[in-house]
Amino acid sequence: MTGFLTSERGGRLTELADSAEATARAAAQRAQVQVDLLRDLPELQAAADLLAWIWGTDSQKPPVSRDLLRALTHAGNYVAGASSAGRLVGASVGFLGSHDHRVVLHSHITGVAPHAQGQRVGSALKQHQRAWSLRQGLTEIAWTFDPLVRRNGYFNLTKLRARAVAYLPDFYGAMADTINADDESDRCLALWSLARPEVVAAASELSGSPGSSGRTRSVADDPPPGTVLLAERDDGRPVLKVGGDGDGTMLAVQVPADIVATRKQGPDVAVEWRHALRQALGGAFDAGYEAVEMTGGGWYLLEKPAGRAGGR
Repeated sequence: MTGFLTSERGGRLTELADSAEATARAAAQRAQVQVDLLRDLPELQAAADLLAWIWGTDSQKPPVSRDLLRALTHAGNYVAGASSAGRLVGASVGFLGSHDHRVVLHSHITGVAPHAQGQRVGSALKQHQRAWSLRQGLTEIAWTFDPLVRRNGYFNLTKLRARAVAYLPDFYGAMADTINADDESDRCLALWSLARPEVVAAASELSGSPGSSGRTRSVADDPPPGTVLLAERDDGRPVLKVGGDGDGTMLAVQVPADIVATRKQGPDVAVEWRHALRQALGGAFDAGYEAVEMTGGGWYLLEKPAGRAGGR
């Protein structure tokens, strides 16, 4: 099924989709996986089982069920899997949504088996998702992610060049899986504008092709330039503050290295981080800022888009 949108079709979009498909193939080859759309019931069951295993949920209560996946694919939505040696090691699920009155693909869940993490499988899935979306005429993908999980923030903002545009407190309510560990389910909304030059360049980098992401700052800056709203103390706890050499045009918010481990070892510290980040990052979004990058030291860098003078 193709052609969800017609308003942005034309030579440029077709050319971009062709290029994205080549990039996706290169990314899959680099990760040594094969990424395909999943349609048959056994494939969909395997995807549901894999996601339940990754999230540590009861197999009878997976993050997404086989039946739901069946309905999504039948309705023309996105369900894909990454396989290695014939075994499913990653899966991604998305459906049509809306952002600012524009049709987008909402990427609901993407997961990679623990033994395959760190092998670029996630990159291969996202590039396949990007190519699929462009072929449908969609130029934006949105998803939510836990802003306390540093590796996800770094991947989303610095590697993919998506932007975080909104803060959603306790978005899912209480979650009992082993990853979230009953923490409040605050999320950031990421928006991936697929045709932006920096996104195209970053896709080439992730696939192993020559290119530049167009970054103008070193991701190793620590502490970064700008006004610091939240930082990590020497004892690992958060401290809300305002400091730095900035004039307010750039804000910086730090998150801990491994919040998943902190939830297990010091739940009270994890709660402190959740509430401090909600205040710092949520307040910045309310003031009209967007998170555009994350440094290697775990600092979100926030800027106010051109032309936005005040809050939302």
